[in-house]
Amino acid sequence: MRESLRAVGWARSLPLHSEVKVAREWARGHLEALPWAGDAPHVIDDVLLTVSELVTNAHVHAGSSAQLVMTWDECCLHVAVHDSSTTLPTPQPPSFERPGGRGMFLVAALADDWEAHPCNDGKMVIACFRPPVAGRRDGA
Repeated sequence: MRESLRAVGWARSLPLHSEVKVAREWARGHLEALPWAGDAPHVIDDVLLTVSELVTNAHVHAGSSAQLVMTWDECCLHVAVHDSSTTLPTPQPPSFERPGGRGMFLVAALADDWEAHPCNDGKMVIACFRPPVAGRRDGA
């Protein structure tokens, strides 16, 4: 008999005028409830920086509210942000020529995987984090 997939998730709408700090604090509160949070503070830090970058991109580049959804499926923590822009993000290498543009470069470096999908009313950017498994040395 196959085991059923167990998952938990949270969602929050962040209006354009809201501070990114609100998103980080909200995410931190939910991340602390995950069974691996105490054993993987570096993953928590990576997730919180990713939340900051994705919500900032929604507010600054898309000029829209952000819908933040976090889902833990016992394998991967999915961090998804929806905004109203149809322009898909691309990581830009660091440059001394421009002051910004490093957000998706950071997300690509921090997350185990990430992807962006167009939607009828904008796009969804999703980052996946696989925390270390207790008892395994490779952290996979």
